[in-house]
Amino acid sequence: MSTEDVSSPDALLQLMWLASPALPIGGFSYSEGLEAAIHAELVTTEAEAADWLVQQLHLTQARGDMAAVAQALPAWRHGDRPRVEALNDWVLHTRESSELRLQTEQMGRSLTDWLRNQHAENPGRSGCVAQLAALSRRRPTYPIAFALAAAFIQAPAQQALLSYTFGWAENMVQAAIKAVPLGQSAGQRILARLTQEIPAAVAHAETLPDEARQAFSPMLAILSARHEHQYSRLFRS
Repeated sequence: MSTEDVSSPDALLQLMWLASPALPIGGFSYSEGLEAAIHAELVTTEAEAADWLVQQLHLTQARGDMAAVAQALPAWRHGDRPRVEALNDWVLHTRESSELRLQTEQMGRSLTDWLRNQHAENPGRSGCVAQLAALSRRRPTYPIAFALAAAFIQAPAQQALLSYTFGWAENMVQAAIKAVPLGQSAGQRILARLTQEIPAAVAHAETLPDEARQAFSPMLAILSARHEHQYSRLFRS
C-alpha cells in the first residue's frame, strides 16, 4: 500500500468526524423509506431489517450516491466545476420522491454551512471558501457536499467512501432500532453485517463510469411516496 492510499492522522480524524451521527446535518431524522417498509410489514424482524439494508447498500447506494461521491472527489480536487455541477444535477434529478429530494438538499445545505463555518476563519483556505460559494449556488446535494469535505482534507478516495458509507449505515441502523423496533444488540449485529458488506460496495462504486451509475429502485420510490402520506411516522423520509 502506498502512502497515497493512507490518510494522515488529521485527515483520518476528520473522516471519522464527517461520519459521526453527531455531525449537525440531520441524517438521524431520515429513514429513506425504511419506516414505510416497516409500516407495510415488509420489514418486521432483525433479519428482515438486515436484508433490507444490505440490499439498499448494494442496489441503490453503491450504484448511485456512492458512485457520485467517487466521481465528484477528483472533480473537486482538479477544480472541474462543470463536472461537479453535472454530478450535483444528476443526484437531484434521480430523487424519485419529494422526501428523498428534501433529504439530499437539506443534508447537502447543512453540510455546506458546516464546512463554511469550519473554514471561514482560515486565511489559507480561500480556495475552499470559493468552492463552497460555488456549490451553495447550485442547491448542493449531500453526496457532492461530502465529496467536497473529503477533498478539503485530502482524504484518499477509498477511505472517503468508507467513511461516507459507514455514516449512512449507522444512521439507517438507528432508524431500524427505533422503528421496527429492535434492541441495541440487534442493531449492532446489523451494523456488523453491513460493515462486512461495505468494502465490496465501495469497490463497486469506485469502478462505475457515468453510463453505469444509476438510481433505479422502484420499490423504494413507491414506499417513499407512500411515506409522504403515512398517518403516523417518526422520520422525515
